[in-house]
Amino acid sequence: MNDSFFHPVSGFDLPRFAGIPTFMRLPHVPRDHARFSEVQIGLIGVPWDSGTTNRPGPRHGPRQLRDASTMIRAEHGVSGVRPFETVNCADLGDVAPNPADITDTMARITAFLADVRQAGITPLTVGGDHLTSLPVLRALAADEPLGMVHFDSHTDLFHSYFGGTMFTHGTPFRRAVEEGLLDPKRVIQIGIRGTAYDREDRDFAQAVGIRIVTIEEFFDRGIADVMAEAREIVGRRPTYLSYDIDFIDPAFAPGTGTPEVGGPNSFQALQVVRELAGLNLVGADLVEVSPPFDASGATAFLGASIMFEMLCVMVAPGLPGKAPPRR
Repeated sequence: MNDSFFHPVSGFDLPRFAGIPTFMRLPHVPRDHARFSEVQIGLIGVPWDSGTTNRPGPRHGPRQLRDASTMIRAEHGVSGVRPFETVNCADLGDVAPNPADITDTMARITAFLADVRQAGITPLTVGGDHLTSLPVLRALAADEPLGMVHFDSHTDLFHSYFGGTMFTHGTPFRRAVEEGLLDPKRVIQIGIRGTAYDREDRDFAQAVGIRIVTIEEFFDRGIADVMAEAREIVGRRPTYLSYDIDFIDPAFAPGTGTPEVGGPNSFQALQVVRELAGLNLVGADLVEVSPPFDASGATAFLGASIMFEMLCVMVAPGLPGKAPPRR
């Protein structure tokens, strides 16, 4: 069992509605903390949505997700995995954004994640809008391009918006491919659907070798079959996981800026993450939870539950192949 310092506060010791909320009630260990170097998986908030092009609000996502995640307990209900007893997990706090400057904020995110990577910590980043993923990838893919499993209703592969704006939540993975951060032949995007302006994004995907699984194909083939293909595409080499909450049908996750009907239900939203067993995940993110459109808090709790599924896949011995080494 790992150091009890890194265990969450139990609901039997302090009610979940009490105390200062952190992700999953884990200890807050900022970069200047004496025990920062002992963290193995760090949960990081990025309260920033300057890449949003329609309904704003994901900048408030990390705060609401921290609150919702106080409902997460110690053990996975199906696998029995107890991630907090497997590796040292901590809430590393928030990247401090500059809401008036996209370029400066992206530099701040990359610098923060570079420190995390240098310390040997695997990050689980919580946005924020989907542009957040680009500066995270700039830190994590500094040495080699990564594969990626991407759950979303949109490809986020557009060249630009509004006549030449290159950095929005609809462009991060186009930039990531262009910058050599992603190996497009090891990228799969799952759940793509909805109306479109044109096919520019899909034409780009086809040209560079990105695999797109539309929602129609997803439902026709079934989760197990699609996710088996995902595991085959990314293989055992370093891989990133990016999960946009709008992958899920808005009946189950209404609190997002660009909802698309016809998506998976909440159980399927968890199941796809469980099917990532065996991947070499070097980082993950959950993005686009928008509290202003989440009146009931259901979206945030589903998002927190997905984060726990990610965490279990990242740490469980025998599932992702190898847990991070104990220090």
